[in-house]
Amino acid sequence: MESKDLKKLISESSKVQVYECGDKCVKVFKEPDEPKSVVFYEALTYSRVEETGYAKIPELLETAKIDGKWAIISAFKKGKTLETLIREDPDRRDEYLALLVDLQIELNALHAPKLSRQKDYLKRSIEGLDSIDDVKKYELLQRLSAFPERSALCHGEFLPENIIVGDNGIFVVDWLKAKQGNQFADAARTYLGFCLKHKTESAEKYLGIYCDKVKANRNDIREWIPIVAAAQLKFKRPEERELLLTWLDVADVL
Repeated sequence: MESKDLKKLISESSKVQVYECGDKCVKVFKEPDEPKSVVFYEALTYSRVEETGYAKIPELLETAKIDGKWAIISAFKKGKTLETLIREDPDRRDEYLALLVDLQIELNALHAPKLSRQKDYLKRSIEGLDSIDDVKKYELLQRLSAFPERSALCHGEFLPENIIVGDNGIFVVDWLKAKQGNQFADAARTYLGFCLKHKTESAEKYLGIYCDKVKANRNDIREWIPIVAAAQLKFKRPEERELLLTWLDVADVL
């Protein structure tokens, strides 16, 4: 495969471009010097999710170099994202949010003992921050250490834009941040994701549906929010900083 074969760009971020190429989805890293370890770690994470038996993940096919740039190639699944469906038909938002929750519960019910540990990732992320003081770091790390170890399959960014709904079924994509850990932390990250997109009403509706379905108290999820918000600060996105910082003290009032 060569770059001339990549004609249909379907999504893009600061680091990658994703193309539809026949029956394949080709994720190309923009930088030619992208570390091999980063590429192979993502491919390894993807393959370990496949090994859990989760059926709603497009098959990983190969890693390759395309004109000097690393690429991860998987099966292409035609459809619309859940985010697009909500935007096109807002009257069905609650129905689509219920679908999102059902998918997340199904995913979290699986165990992923080969994946990296969620608590280790969160701990490293908080320890590496230069945007909060040591006292706040200590408080957050103490809260994190108090949570029991879990091995649930957690997506790490389970949001409507990562759910593909098509004629051949529903598929979940973008598994880079998948970890084994606590399902409530995964739900807190989803809640936070809605808030970061300034969709507070959807965030609260999602949280209500989720808690009803898993028979949980809202505070079971909210107590994770300061921790996942702090971890999100590591990406140093200016547009997120103010909101994330406001979430760091939420646990103090629970």
